[in-house]
Amino acid sequence: MNRIIALVVVIVIVLFAASSMVFVVDQRHVAVLSARGDAAPTLLGPGLHVKLPPPLQSVMFVDSRIQTLDAPDEDRYVTSDKTDLLVNPVVKYRVTDALKLFAQTKGDEQTLPDRLALLTRSALGDAFAKQTLTDALARQLAIADEARNAMAAAAASLGVDVIDIQLSRVDFPAAMADSVYKRMTAAREQAAADERAKGAAEADEIKADALRQQQAVLADANLQAQTIKGEGDGKAASIAADEYSRDPQFYQFYQSMLAYRNIFKPNDVIVVDSSSEFFRFMRSPAGEMSPDAAAAPRKH
Repeated sequence: MNRIIALVVVIVIVLFAASSMVFVVDQRHVAVLSARGDAAPTLLGPGLHVKLPPPLQSVMFVDSRIQTLDAPDEDRYVTSDKTDLLVNPVVKYRVTDALKLFAQTKGDEQTLPDRLALLTRSALGDAFAKQTLTDALARQLAIADEARNAMAAAAASLGVDVIDIQLSRVDFPAAMADSVYKRMTAAREQAAADERAKGAAEADEIKADALRQQQAVLADANLQAQTIKGEGDGKAASIAADEYSRDPQFYQFYQSMLAYRNIFKPNDVIVVDSSSEFFRFMRSPAGEMSPDAAAAPRKH
C-alpha cells in the first residue's frame, strides 16, 4: 500500500515538473524565454517548447495582433484659449519587438497599457494646447494624427507600433457647457453678420457698376439718336427746299395742312376770321389770297 502511495506521489511530481517545463505558443502570440542572471532572453515563435522549471527560466507571452486601448474614463485637456475639453481617445497598437518590450517592462507586460495611456495623454495634451476651441472641434482628425505622430517615437522604444488614434468623444464639462455654447453661438452669429455685410457691399458695388454701364449705354444711345435725328432733319430740310424750289404753291399748301392739323384739336373753341389769309386753302383749292386777308386766328 505504501508503495502505491509513493508511486502516485512520484507520478504527480513528474507530471507537475513536466507541465512547468513544456509550453505551447499559439499563432496569435510570441514568447520571450528568460533565465535568471544576465543571460539574454530568447524570442520563441509558435509551437511546442521546453524550458527549465521556475525560477530557473520564465516565459512572457506577447500578443502579436492589433490591440485596442480604450480608457473607460475621459481625460481633460485644455485648448490654447483656456477651455477645458473632455476627450475619450482610442488607441490601436501592435507589439512589433517583443524583446524590446521585455527589456523595457522588465518582463511585466501588464504595465504596457498604463505606459501607452501616459504617452497618449502627453501627446494629446500638446496637440490640444496648440488649438483654439473652435479649431479643436473642427480639426479632430488632424489633432489625432498629430498625437499619433508625436507618440510614435516614444512607443517605438517600447517595441510598439502605434497604428491609429481616434477620438470617440470630445465634449465640454457640464459646468461650462452652457457658457461655451453661448460663446460659440455668438461667434457664429458674428461670422454670419460679417458675411451678410460683405455680400451687401458686393451687391451695392455690382448695382453701382450696372448703373454706370446703363448710363453710359443710354448716353451713347441718345448721342446716336440725336445724330441720326439731325441727319434726318437735314435731309428733310434739303428735300423740302428742293421741293419748294420746284413747286412753291404745293409747299405752301402742305405747310398749311400741317398748321391746320396742329391747331384744330378736339374740344377746342377757336375764334377765327374766315376771310383770313390763313384759311385761304379752305376757301379755294388754289389758295388764292383775298384782298382783305386778316391776321392768323387766335386759339383759346
